[in-house]
Amino acid sequence: MRRAGNRQIALPLDWSAGGENDGPLIVGTSNADAVRYLRHVSTWPVRTAVLTGPRGSGRSLMGRLFARETGGRVIDGHDSVPEEEIFHAWNAAQVSGVPLLIVADAPPADWHVVLPDLASRLRAVPVLSIGDPDDCLARDLIETLFAQRGVALAPGVASYIVPRMERSYVMIHRIVAALDAASLEKGGGISIRLTRETLLSQGLIDPDLLERQEEQACR
Repeated sequence: MRRAGNRQIALPLDWSAGGENDGPLIVGTSNADAVRYLRHVSTWPVRTAVLTGPRGSGRSLMGRLFARETGGRVIDGHDSVPEEEIFHAWNAAQVSGVPLLIVADAPPADWHVVLPDLASRLRAVPVLSIGDPDDCLARDLIETLFAQRGVALAPGVASYIVPRMERSYVMIHRIVAALDAASLEKGGGISIRLTRETLLSQGLIDPDLLERQEEQACR
């Protein structure tokens, strides 16, 4: 990625450009293993894999990048197609060698699979997981989302948000949307003061936690 060291993990081939109509894929410790696996299809024990992760984690973007790089098929949402279609797609991937990636909310062990033949095949499929965002990934994702919107952030805003927010991708997107709306209303960039006022007024940060942190900062 753009930065190396403890913030970003360098990959053999860069997915930071994203795809057409997509922003960059931010890679950190929570998703690096999944990205590496998707970049090395030749090592797959079977020609199918399942990618799981929270909504908003970039899993669909990873699927689109995977399809672009490998020419493979992506089923985005195992419950969006009939079981028979997944069964035939699994078989076709093994015969043709064209990889299949299934994006899902949960691993196959948690699916309610009726077809016995599909269930047995899914037990052999590697499951890739995207975890909750770490500090660095959350900070980089916040900065990237604002850059995509063309919104100016004052220095330190993303670093101010991260330790005070619920650690989830959904919350990151909610915070960015709230601050974007606030900046449009105020007609300017996003300062730490505006961030504090907006996130408190909309209940997006815990006021008790914020108070404790501010007390500790003053000591």
